[in-house]
Amino acid sequence: MPDPGAPVIRGDRPGSFARGVLTERHPALIRQVRSAFPYGPRPRRALDALLDEITDGVVEPLDASGHASDHELWSAWGREHFGRSWFDVPFLWAESYFYRRLLAATEYFGAGPWQGIDPFAPFKEAELRSETVDEELRALDTLADMPAGDRATALLHASLWGNRADLGFLVSAGKPTPDSTGTGTGTGTSTGSGLVADDSALLWHLLPAGARATVAVVADNAGRELVPDLVLVDHFLERRHAERVVLHVKPHPYYVSDATTADVVDCLRRLTRASGEAGAIGERLWDAMATGRLEVRTHPFFCAPLPYEEMPEDLREEFASAAVTVLKGDLNYRRLVGDRLWEATTPFADLTAYFPGPVAALRTLKSDVVVGLEEQTLNALERSGEAWRTSGTHALVQARR
Repeated sequence: MPDPGAPVIRGDRPGSFARGVLTERHPALIRQVRSAFPYGPRPRRALDALLDEITDGVVEPLDASGHASDHELWSAWGREHFGRSWFDVPFLWAESYFYRRLLAATEYFGAGPWQGIDPFAPFKEAELRSETVDEELRALDTLADMPAGDRATALLHASLWGNRADLGFLVSAGKPTPDSTGTGTGTGTSTGSGLVADDSALLWHLLPAGARATVAVVADNAGRELVPDLVLVDHFLERRHAERVVLHVKPHPYYVSDATTADVVDCLRRLTRASGEAGAIGERLWDAMATGRLEVRTHPFFCAPLPYEEMPEDLREEFASAAVTVLKGDLNYRRLVGDRLWEATTPFADLTAYFPGPVAALRTLKSDVVVGLEEQTLNALERSGEAWRTSGTHALVQARR
């Protein structure tokens, strides 16, 4: 990792994206969760207290009465941050801790009736059962007549742009609409298509057909993002780009739409109940789960407020054994390169040199962090006057051998 002289992103700058998340998105989410369940007086008081704290108070430690297994870890991670304003601590930590506190307020880890109840489930379920998903599943029928290269490109871009389906992002930003989904497959960029970096050719080079390889995919959001991710996984397996795929998800609800094992099952059921190509893909994936060619795994580190550079040894060994690790989404990207205000032309390969094996990122831009851009691409983006780093209208495919 290069000298981390780039400043850590915090929410203390008025008008910044991080500030907006802390002042607008998080309070709105608390209100939505509070109204989505018939919580009793105690959880409702806890949610109200959390709202007051993030609005006007300082960061408080977890209530020790929660008895969650991660209490000591969060106490250590927050030692330097407790008692400070939410806007003065690192943004990555503040976001992560907010969601951990939200779970505590809804008694997700408690011993009572709300234990294990995903507070974001109503939002995930509504999205997955929407007519929009019906249309997207029907669109898979066009894949059968596509040439192999076009099919691969289409599925990769569906997974990439599916990252826009982020319920937390939509809470405060509204639904973004990119100029197009892009069609390039070579290394380079195409700001007209919304792609600011495109290492698709390298990614496919790392996944040669016929290789007896294991591919790791680290999921991001559930629902409308996870469905195209699963369809891409099916393509890896069906076209022999991978003999086996390990899909890593969160061990419990985290950011509002982050995928858990339950969300994977919901998406597989949604696919298998569909007609046409979507149903066929669902059946193949269901069988792949049963035979071990597709395996779902999780790890506590996926809900930690830490960069991947600090991953534990067991996870490092797992990624090292993969032919390539594909990380989906904005949060994974921030953790991969570091949640800092890097110069946008800083090489992606330099910032990911620590990663134990080939790695690729598929990400729609929804926060300030971005690296690996060509100078001319960056200049064109800056001249556009758009909020291209945070609007969800631009995306990237970046890879490193």
